[in-house]
Amino acid sequence: MAKKRKPTHPGEILEEDYIKPFKLHLGRLADRLGLSRKTLHKIRAGTASITVSIAMALAEAFDTTPQFWLNLQQKYDLWTAEHQHKRVEPIIRNGAFIENARNLPIAASHFGRE
Repeated sequence: MAKKRKPTHPGEILEEDYIKPFKLHLGRLADRLGLSRKTLHKIRAGTASITVSIAMALAEAFDTTPQFWLNLQQKYDLWTAEHQHKRVEPIIRNGAFIENARNLPIAASHFGRE
């Protein structure tokens, strides 16, 4: 079941915990991280994701771990997906095929049916 409160996007953490308190120059920060200014802006705005390479750069720059940034991104992405996902009916439960009218066409050849 999805959590009700949307997790904080890692761009907001970057903005509120690093950029603002340390009064970092955005152009220079983008250069240091190896990002375009546009990408940094999108991350801060929550419209771009933290990739593995960006997480590594942020970890090195801010004495954190890549996992910290990737975990933030994963929690945000999972929450978003859970709230947009259309439920899929199960095909297998407890390691066994669920025989019903909707599932039989999927596995007909498995059960000797064509």
